[in-house]
Amino acid sequence: MDLTKPGVALTDVILGLFRVNSLLLMRGDRLVADLGLTSARWQVLGAIVYADRPEPVAWLARDLGSNRQNVQRIVNDLHREGFVEFQTNPHHRRAQLVVLTDKGRAAFDRAMQLWIPWANSLAEGHSLKDIGTMAAFVNALRRKLEDGHNADDE
Repeated sequence: MDLTKPGVALTDVILGLFRVNSLLLMRGDRLVADLGLTSARWQVLGAIVYADRPEPVAWLARDLGSNRQNVQRIVNDLHREGFVEFQTNPHHRRAQLVVLTDKGRAAFDRAMQLWIPWANSLAEGHSLKDIGTMAAFVNALRRKLEDGHNADDE
């Protein structure tokens, strides 16, 4: 079976997304390095900040679309360095809740202040319509993948 024209176009988009992801991680690491963060740590702090309430690691991993073991390792590093603390989970004895400390909140807030000019610069020259179309497409693709469109099912 050969790729359809949309399949070829999607492959080009996905290869571009892989490259963009690598560049975002590399440049994000540089952006927040002086704060004691990496892109991965910043991402986990963001998941904690944007959660409706304190969550266990497994839920944070789900929110990030990542695996629990990777998020646990990052949370452990953040805990060791004082960015997060653990609280008792009234619903599950072993799955503690992850909560930002004042140090973690300050680092996240500073990272976001560094992000603002970078985001504005990256958005420069692109229309809101084009950015919205890309966001809608990426979100639709993410939902398909989350709904079980697996390579081994094809």
